[in-house]
Amino acid sequence: MPRVLDAVEVRVLGCLLEKQQATPEYYPLTLNALVAACNQKSNRDPVMDLADADVRGALERLRAEVLVWPVERARAERWEHNLDRSWELDAPSRALVTVLLLRGPQTPGELRSRCERLHPFGSVGEAEEVLGRLAAGPEPLVAELPRGAGQKESRWTHLVAGAPPERAEPAPARQAPAAAGLADRVAALEQHVAELAGELTRLAAKLGDKG
Repeated sequence: MPRVLDAVEVRVLGCLLEKQQATPEYYPLTLNALVAACNQKSNRDPVMDLADADVRGALERLRAEVLVWPVERARAERWEHNLDRSWELDAPSRALVTVLLLRGPQTPGELRSRCERLHPFGSVGEAEEVLGRLAAGPEPLVAELPRGAGQKESRWTHLVAGAPPERAEPAPARQAPAAAGLADRVAALEQHVAELAGELTRLAAKLGDKG
């Protein structure tokens, strides 16, 4: 695993992973689409308000460590992650890492529910088995948190931003499935709007140059 990542880098990687799985038709992402994904209000904890420069800076730092790279397309530069190779992720582990990067510590049951749109797990036990695999080895990606007072279930967290606190706050209430589905559709629309805005900006710049 690379150095300890900062919050913006974690969010950028989480968004690239998420969009690859949830909306592959828009992946790799333009900078505009990635900023929109980072600032999304649904399926994010905490909600952020990042500027283009914040995301661009994180991309350049991650690029230096070969965790992301740009992909040249006909009309715009797009970005994709290299985590499947760098972190040795398969489909089940990719889904769990994605949700942990985007939403912080969660129980295995919460993770199973929130991974449904990325990779369905047949049971909570199946998700726990993959978590255990991610926690094993010399460079673990996740860890099980100590159970706090009043908590019936243990929670898991990612380790890419450093060692977890000894005791974390209770996780937020789980979003209802219908609301989660609507949030996903809204997020996809926001991403599409960001793509269109970028195209319009580039078109206006070209027309200005010709004028």
